[in-house]
Amino acid sequence: MSEVTGTAAGSTRRTGGVVVLGGGVIGLTTAVVLAERGADVRVWSPSPPEGTTSAVAGGLIWPYRIAPERQTLDWAVRSFRHFSWLAEQPPATGVRLVRGQFADSTPPAEWSALTGTPPRTPLVDMGRYLGFLRRRLEAAGGRWEQRAAGSLAEAAAEAPTVVNCGGLGARELVPDPEVRPVRGQILVVENPGVEEWYVAAGAGARETTYLLPQPYGLVLGGTAEDGVEEREPDPETAAAIVRRCAAVHPEVAEARVLEHRVGLRPFRPRVRLEAERIPDGLGGTALCVHNYGHGGAGVTVSWGCAVDAARLVEPPEARG
Repeated sequence: MSEVTGTAAGSTRRTGGVVVLGGGVIGLTTAVVLAERGADVRVWSPSPPEGTTSAVAGGLIWPYRIAPERQTLDWAVRSFRHFSWLAEQPPATGVRLVRGQFADSTPPAEWSALTGTPPRTPLVDMGRYLGFLRRRLEAAGGRWEQRAAGSLAEAAAEAPTVVNCGGLGARELVPDPEVRPVRGQILVVENPGVEEWYVAAGAGARETTYLLPQPYGLVLGGTAEDGVEEREPDPETAAAIVRRCAAVHPEVAEARVLEHRVGLRPFRPRVRLEAERIPDGLGGTALCVHNYGHGGAGVTVSWGCAVDAARLVEPPEARG
C-alpha cells in the first residue's frame, strides 16, 4: 500500500503507485501489465468500459489508420501473439481466431507470416473483452475508478507516476492539438450465415466495407471521416454501408438491424509513447508516460504498447 504524506500547503499526495488515465482498451491493458508486474495501479476513467470508444470497435486485429508504420507493425505483431493465446479461451476473453479476406490490400510480409493464407486473425467481442480486462486488473490488485481528470497535474498530485491513455481526450488533457477524430459508423445486424470476415479499406478511404461475424451479430462497416466529431448515427450513411456490404453478401440486404454505433478514433500523425516530467501542482514533479493517438488500431497494438509503456514506468535498473 502506498504511503500518504503532508505538504507545506496542507494537502496530501501518495508516495507510491500509478494512476492510469483512460479506461478504454489502451488504458486497461496498460494497467493490467503494470499491476501484474507488481505496481499499485488505479485507473481513472470518466466512463465505464462499455461507454468508451473501444466498446464501439468492430474488433478485428489488424493495423489500420495508425502511424508510424514500422513501429506500429512491431506493436501489432507482439499483440497478435498475446491475442492468439487469449483466443484459446473465447468464453472468458471474447477473443476468437477467425478466417477472412482482405479484398483490396496486401498486408506486410510480417503480418502475412502470422496470419497465413487465407488470413486467420483474432476477432474480439469488445464488450466481453473489456470486462475480461477489468477483471484481470482487479485480480492483480488494481482498481478502476469512475473519475475524470481535469489535468495531468491533478493525477500527479495523487501519484508520482501518471500514464496518460486518454485517447481523444488527450487534446484537452495534455493539451495536444495533433490529436484529431476519425469518425467511424457501423451497424450490427442479425447474421444471415456469414462465418468469415471481409475487409475492403484502402489507405485514406473515407468509405470502407467490412463484415465481421461476432457472437452478438454481424458487424457491418464502415466509415473513416477525418476530423468529423458527430456522434449520432446518420441514416443515409447506414443505408450506404448496407448496400456496400450487400454487394459482397446479398443476404445482408434483408437482415434485421439490431444496433447503430458511432465511434471517434483518436488519430495522431504518430502514436505518442514517451515519458516526461510534469508539474504535480504541489511544487514538485511527477513522471508522466504518454500512450495515446492509436487511431483505428488501438486494440490491435494494445499489448505491444502496454509493455513498452510499462518499461518507461519502471526504474532503469528493473528494465533489464
